Amino acid sequence: MGVRIEKVDLPGIGVRHDLLTENGRRVSVVSHRDGDRDLALFDVDDPDSSSDSVPLTDDEAAALADLLGSSVTMSRLTSLAGDAAGLFTEQLQLPTDSPYLNRPLGDTKARTRTRVSIVAIVRDAGVIPSPTPADVLRPGDVIIAVGTRHGLDALSHIIANGPG
Repeated sequence: MGVRIEKVDLPGIGVRHDLLTENGRRVSVVSHRDGDRDLALFDVDDPDSSSDSVPLTDDEAAALADLLGSSVTMSRLTSLAGDAAGLFTEQLQLPTDSPYLNRPLGDTKARTRTRVSIVAIVRDAGVIPSPTPADVLRPGDVIIAVGTRHGLDALSHIIANGPG
């Protein structure tokens, strides 16, 4: 089922985009002409009456969008792995003393050594999907990997201690 979004012009104010949820809630983003944004919830019975709103700065709006996107990505990855017996998805926190800190992902040779695929890196509130060998691992990164239990355990050991 598709997501239903409605656009409402607000004369003299800007534009409101409403997301109508499956359970009948209306969540809106009001984009003001001056660039300000508000996240708003509307009464179920009266789509013109806001029950609450939260003003957001540009950075806050971007962070919220990243959080929502990260959450969806993680749940999709987890559900994919649940469909295949013997295949797991795992989040591995890059240790602060990892030998691969500030080095390209390719230096880990993770796929060759473990047959595990690194499908994303979560950094701050964002996600780097399908990272390349040139993507540099940074402090605080969380590696999202898909593979067998044995392969994921081996990857965890490698990113913590190196290949030895």
